Amino acid sequence: MREFRLPVLSLAVVLAIAGCDASDPIAHDANTVGLPGPGKPASEPYGAPPSGAAPATPAQSASRGPAIPAGLQGRWGLAPRDCTSSLGDAKGLLVVNGHELRFYESRAVPSGDVQATPDSISGTFDFVGEGQTWSKYQALRVEGRDLVRTETNPMASFNYAKCD
Repeated sequence: MREFRLPVLSLAVVLAIAGCDASDPIAHDANTVGLPGPGKPASEPYGAPPSGAAPATPAQSASRGPAIPAGLQGRWGLAPRDCTSSLGDAKGLLVVNGHELRFYESRAVPSGDVQATPDSISGTFDFVGEGQTWSKYQALRVEGRDLVRTETNPMASFNYAKCD
């Protein structure tokens, strides 16, 4: 009996590994339009500033990218206190205006490859913060009274509530 288990176990391992080689195991839908496809290499892990040549500064790229749609503009908080803090400690506050995204310690402007609709924008944004510059994919869309921000490297999604 012992001799029979080893080949069966080996076969199961080989089949499991072969199953991981599927070219596109994720079903794509309209919510993933504009996201880099599976298997595309990341420019830099974790949204770190890119190595090599620095991207355009937000001031330089502000004229290149499209305007941020009015439906996305305003003050958005990850937590209720982000909207009401007067101490400057609202780390989850995102302020969106017609030409930039402002975070707690950085700001970003759309670059030339950004696409926009009346209630969404997606593409590469050029960031500056804490003495560094980098580029990173961002997608923002309004869902009811919420703003959903998705980014890559690593892939993450954040839900913001509109500040009153």
